Amino acid sequence: MQIESDLPKSVDVDARLDQLAAQYKGAGGVGINVLNLIGGSAEGLIDKLPSAVRRNLETATIKALGQAMKAATSTRSMVPDQKSWLNQAASAAMGAAGGAGGLPTALAELPVTTTLLLRVIQGVAVEQGFDPLAENVQFDCVQVFAAAGPLSDDDGADLGFLSARIALSGRAMQAVIAKVAPKLAVVLGQKLAAQAVPVLGAVAGAATNYAYTSYYEDMAHVHFGLRKLAIDADIPHEDLIDRFRDKVGGKHLPQRTKV
Repeated sequence: MQIESDLPKSVDVDARLDQLAAQYKGAGGVGINVLNLIGGSAEGLIDKLPSAVRRNLETATIKALGQAMKAATSTRSMVPDQKSWLNQAASAAMGAAGGAGGLPTALAELPVTTTLLLRVIQGVAVEQGFDPLAENVQFDCVQVFAAAGPLSDDDGADLGFLSARIALSGRAMQAVIAKVAPKLAVVLGQKLAAQAVPVLGAVAGAATNYAYTSYYEDMAHVHFGLRKLAIDADIPHEDLIDRFRDKVGGKHLPQRTKV
């Protein structure tokens, strides 16, 4: 006779979906409140960047993502995953340093911050039991960036990243990077413009980095939480996404603060 403790435990799918929906709606949390302290508006920020920077923003983002994935993966054997608060503190410090020198130092800091964000996302994947060195998990880590950032008003588009999966092939990583780069370029462009503001550059850099780290960590928990729930509950991932969409209808999404 099999004892009760050995029996497989049932998964309360609705309860797990409710938890993930709450995390999705509150994404950014304290980081969004930090942005409130800066004030101002994100509207038109990118237009204030030099035209050469605006033209090359997407190309720079693609390059930064490619370099960041290699760096984030290669450092795993040397630097362990850190606690959330430490990641946020390190990110804020990098943002402050990048913003202190205006646009030139902000541009130099961009790939470093992108690498840290990817490491944070990879860390969440590990928490959920996924192998960060597996190709499909690496694709998912980059795909998390397809979620609109904390300064975005495009609430409905946030859900697109949850179910997307590029077919595995030799060019798959470049394909997924090219797919998420345009949206991430807008997010990073807002960050660069905020850091370029005289006097407030360091403060804005610290605040945006803090908010982005918190936001993308939350998005990673939602992304990989749904992946894991699909496995634990033996439910097709696409079906879970449909149920998740019902719980986070656009009108219930959080009000995004603008820098």
